[in-house]
Amino acid sequence: MKRRRIAARLVAIFLMLAPTWAGAQAPTQGTGLPLPRFVSLRADEVNMRTGPGVRYPVEWVYKRKDLPVEVIAEFGTWRKVRDVQGTQGWVHQSMLSNQRTITVTGGVQTLRKRPRADSEAVAQVEADVIGTLLECPEGSTWCRLDIAGHAGWLRRSEFWGSYPGETVK
Repeated sequence: MKRRRIAARLVAIFLMLAPTWAGAQAPTQGTGLPLPRFVSLRADEVNMRTGPGVRYPVEWVYKRKDLPVEVIAEFGTWRKVRDVQGTQGWVHQSMLSNQRTITVTGGVQTLRKRPRADSEAVAQVEADVIGTLLECPEGSTWCRLDIAGHAGWLRRSEFWGSYPGETVK
C-alpha cells in the first residue's frame, strides 16, 4: 500500500514536471532571418513577457500599434525584443509585423523635402511620433519616411528604427 502511494506521487510529480522538461527541450530554431532586426507591433495591445511562453508573467503591456521594436533573439514562435528605451522581453510572433516603422527621438525634428539640412521643411515632428520607414539609401545618413501622410527625410540620428549604414529599399 505504501509503495503504491509513493509510486502514485512519483507519477504525479513526473506529470507536473513533464511540460517543463518538454519546454526546455523544445527546438530553438527560429526564422533564419538576421538578428538583430527591426519589426513593429501588429496590435494596439501587446503583452511583453519575462520568458518565451504564456506561462511566463506579463511584464509590460504596449498600447501603441506600429511601435518599432528590435528582435534580438528567437525561441520557437517567441521573439525577444528591445524597445527604444532598452526594455527587453518576449513577444509572440503573431503580435509582430515586418512593417518597418520608426519613432522620432530627441526634441522636435524637421522632416525635410530632400536629404539635406538646408532643404525646405515638410513638417515639424515631435519626439515619440511613429512613422513608416520608406527607404535608407546605401551609405546615407538620411532616410525617407512617411509621418502622418507627410513624406520627407530625417537623419538617422533623429529617429530610432534603423541601423547605421543599413540600406532599406
